[in-house]
Amino acid sequence: MRKRPRKLRRNQISNKVDVVLATGNLKEDLASFNSLYHHPDDFGTRYFEFHGKRGCVLYLEPLVDTNLLEQTFFIPLSEDKFDDRYTLEDLIVSTNWKRDSNVTKEATLLTKGYAAILLEGEPSILYVEVGIFFDRSIEEPSNEKIVRGSHEGLVESLFVNLNVLRRRAQTSELAVKKTRVGAKLQRETAIVYMNDIADPEIVETIEDRINDISSDLVISPGFIAEYIQDHSYSPFPQVLYTERPDRIISHLLEGRIIVMTDGSPTALIAPISISAFFQSPDDYNIHFILGSFYRVIRFLSVFIAVTLPALYISVVAFNYEILPNPIILPVKNSLANIPYPPLIEALIMELTIELIREAGVRLPSPIGQTIGIVGGLVIGEAVVNAGLVSNMMIIVVALTAVASFVIPSPEMNSVVRVLRFPFMFLAAIFGILGVTLASMLLLMHLCKLTSFGRPYLSPIAPFRLKDMKDTAIRMPVWFLNTRPLAVKPQTLKQQGYSWWWKQREK
Repeated sequence: MRKRPRKLRRNQISNKVDVVLATGNLKEDLASFNSLYHHPDDFGTRYFEFHGKRGCVLYLEPLVDTNLLEQTFFIPLSEDKFDDRYTLEDLIVSTNWKRDSNVTKEATLLTKGYAAILLEGEPSILYVEVGIFFDRSIEEPSNEKIVRGSHEGLVESLFVNLNVLRRRAQTSELAVKKTRVGAKLQRETAIVYMNDIADPEIVETIEDRINDISSDLVISPGFIAEYIQDHSYSPFPQVLYTERPDRIISHLLEGRIIVMTDGSPTALIAPISISAFFQSPDDYNIHFILGSFYRVIRFLSVFIAVTLPALYISVVAFNYEILPNPIILPVKNSLANIPYPPLIEALIMELTIELIREAGVRLPSPIGQTIGIVGGLVIGEAVVNAGLVSNMMIIVVALTAVASFVIPSPEMNSVVRVLRFPFMFLAAIFGILGVTLASMLLLMHLCKLTSFGRPYLSPIAPFRLKDMKDTAIRMPVWFLNTRPLAVKPQTLKQQGYSWWWKQREK
């Protein structure tokens, strides 16, 4: 009795594919390609003769530059100066070609702009790159703009991105490992690191986790980040997202690893600590005192964005005695006719701000800015006049919204905006004690987090004084002579003494 085929579970992916090999029969090999691509109407075919044998060039019309195909293959073929000693490879005027007999394995090359050259009696197929692609021009990322410095950004082409990194890091130590992710629709992914600096253990960990991904399609680097991060259920980002080549190079030189995917301009940087999300390339383009000042402002903005609504709720509902006497009366008068408790009042305004923000992001830029300004003014004025929200709550929500947008990282910005809600609920239940409890739970969670085995709160926990030089404040450049120990670089020292220090020693 024949056994029935095992039924796959809903969450199980079958990667089993029948292998089709080239036979040397032109008609059968063409049928194999048509079968693999389900007989598409955009297949282009051009027949030719070589040494008395019939052949065919097969390609996808939207992806091939026909002029390049003529120059690479057909023009040399028409010169008729090749005798029987020469093969098809001798005709090709290109360095990007390969030969393989496995049709199933290499059929995806046609989707990358390759043309398949089939010849009667030849049990293998020659693939030549003659593609035409339209890449976006290299420009500054809109979500990582800076005042001074490079205005170059990554694009959707992995080839172009690697070209940009190679030009910036002109060293043989820059290592690139490529792999493919996705069972059905494969995307080329590159792992980039400095071979003489990065920890081989972290490189191997990231490579293994990426190779273990089992999914039909990996849409974006965000998918990869969720698959490979240490703590899947934590809202805090455990990799740093960036589209700036200068930022990538600086992290490479600290011993971190970069993951880039074809089709996306976003690169992942790992392992990372929480302080990196509050740093900007502008910090290194101005005097260190100014850079440190702006970093302190960013950390202060996080405290305001997370705790200010909760502190307002706890003070108004439980702890009036904290307020100075001159402020108590204005606050009490503004709350006199409000029909809701402070928590509901805060939720109404916070959710309204989030709605306006989402509407501004989804709409075209000119309309989005108008919605943000007009919507905020009109709604704020209307709810105050209607007696639904107090003037003090409008001030608190406005300060909170402004503070949350100071954070350079959009991912950390989103986390901070979400965190204020559990703080508000605990404040409404326990008052100031609830804010303290929420802060302690948050700190405990951050202490437990790791990024590829490295402490998320480093160099604060565990504390390392030497690595504090480039965290909450930025020390002068001549102080930054060692790499962060938490990344475990192979070489800790990154620069010697500067001219300034040599003058001091004299």
